[in-house]
Amino acid sequence: MSAIVCAYNEARTVSACLHSLLSQTRAPDEILLINNASTDETGEVARAIPGICVIDEPVKGLVVARERARREAFGDVLVYVDADCRAPIFWIERIERRLESRPASVAITGPYKFYDWDFTGRTLIRSYDCLVAPPTHLLVHYGFGLGAVLYGGNFAVRREALARIGGFDRTVEFHGEDTNLGRRLTPIGTVEPANDCWVWTSARRYPRDGQAEGLWSLYSKLLAGDPAASSRRLRSP
Repeated sequence: MSAIVCAYNEARTVSACLHSLLSQTRAPDEILLINNASTDETGEVARAIPGICVIDEPVKGLVVARERARREAFGDVLVYVDADCRAPIFWIERIERRLESRPASVAITGPYKFYDWDFTGRTLIRSYDCLVAPPTHLLVHYGFGLGAVLYGGNFAVRREALARIGGFDRTVEFHGEDTNLGRRLTPIGTVEPANDCWVWTSARRYPRDGQAEGLWSLYSKLLAGDPAASSRRLRSP
């Protein structure tokens, strides 16, 4: 199992993320940091941590970095987490257990908990996770087979499944990459939301986009099948 962090200018956040992966109860077989055209000290920070394999990807783009990781990693399962996330110690163990018990599942995705957001923001996102995402996933994924709710900063996918769909779609610049991946994986297997496979993350961009507006944008565009309906979650620009 390969744990993968794609990072653009994340020198301030990447250390906590990588140390959380090193502290797992089920240690990943490798941890890759894709240093995606960073102009800060992201690469240097990661290289200073023993046990981290740092790969420099000069072409900027989240999907470019994820595809580079797919080609470089050796695990049968590729676990992707954003650089501003912190994985609880049981995260990989729970993902592995779920995939082993569900051979039809090609991907597992989990929600976020926020370590730096106010009560209103945390309540809004929790409402989405509990009240909006499950029925949306049932309808879109199991009902119509059109796609899946997939949290782009917290998911695991089988290598073989990614190979069958030709890897990540590098034509998607940023927004919509998670929706695009869920849509392309749906015809070949189950994408399973797993509430117990959550990670901590930052809310640093939500105030800029607005709280309720951002969640409504995600929901409405996802139902409309708009590939640009990526989560308005916080990822490196």
